[in-house]
Amino acid sequence: MRRFKNILLVCDPQSVHEDLIGRAIWLAKTNEARLTLVDVVDTAPGELAKLFASLSATQGREIEYEVMEFHRARLAEVAAPIKSEGVPTTEVVLQGIPFVEIIRKVLRDGHDLLMKGAAGESEGKSLLFASTDLHLMRKCPCPVWVMKRSADRRYARVLAAVDPDPRDDQRDALNTLIMDLATSLSEREGSELLIANAWMLSEENSMRHSAFARVPKAEIDRLVEERRKQSSRRLDQLLLRYPDKHDGRQVHHLKGEARQIIPEFAETNRVDLIVMGTVGRTGVRGLIIGNTAEAILNQVECSVLAVKPPGFETPIRLETTPQPALSDA
Repeated sequence: MRRFKNILLVCDPQSVHEDLIGRAIWLAKTNEARLTLVDVVDTAPGELAKLFASLSATQGREIEYEVMEFHRARLAEVAAPIKSEGVPTTEVVLQGIPFVEIIRKVLRDGHDLLMKGAAGESEGKSLLFASTDLHLMRKCPCPVWVMKRSADRRYARVLAAVDPDPRDDQRDALNTLIMDLATSLSEREGSELLIANAWMLSEENSMRHSAFARVPKAEIDRLVEERRKQSSRRLDQLLLRYPDKHDGRQVHHLKGEARQIIPEFAETNRVDLIVMGTVGRTGVRGLIIGNTAEAILNQVECSVLAVKPPGFETPIRLETTPQPALSDA
């Protein structure tokens, strides 16, 4: 986990919590990294002043200033215990659409990890990830760690969800990143590492049960077994690069659709964190997230560390004239 040196921590009121702060402090200390705390006022600069312009132009500007000062003061309170731990910390308040401004901040300042509490939680109940969370996991170019609250800050079980194919350089690089992060984190946490790869023969069900199918059962069985062996070999090739030094991991080669079987596996095995890729291809700006990843994210109840393949291009672009930000070094 020593790869992270410039961490951006989202501290909006709906998602910041003690587990998130504690994890950010731990990562910053482990990596000798710096932290930037960010909050976003969900209005464009000057919009609040216009909204209250009926009072008077001067009062409208004052109200907008007071709103920004409130957010700055709240961030300073969040930052205080972090700074007391000796972690270099900066606070910044931005204005605009939250996920857009957060990603622009990542682009401007080269953040290598984005951390955020899951906003889809209420009174300890874990719900689906909120819209901003999903936008960030889809579009942010750096790894995005969305944490849900937990009774235990230590991750007992970390799941690496992989889909290896050594013939595909981008997929191979993505799976390498997933394994790098999952193995490093599990070693530092003393966690149980679970590695899961879902496989299936495309259209097996149709071939077996369609009224128009003419493929003999024995031939379908042979094709399924060939697909299983091919997938198993690819998984073995990936794992050869990650020797199990302490005999502390479990490898699961699961038959079925990943979108269904990975969430079920995570729930059954009480997984605390899934490390997974969220984009299957790069170079196409319109293709932000794979359908399989989307389906998995909409079902899991645990924290997620979402990564992109090398070369991923976010569809978010920096504004021509960067907006001024209220910051505190």
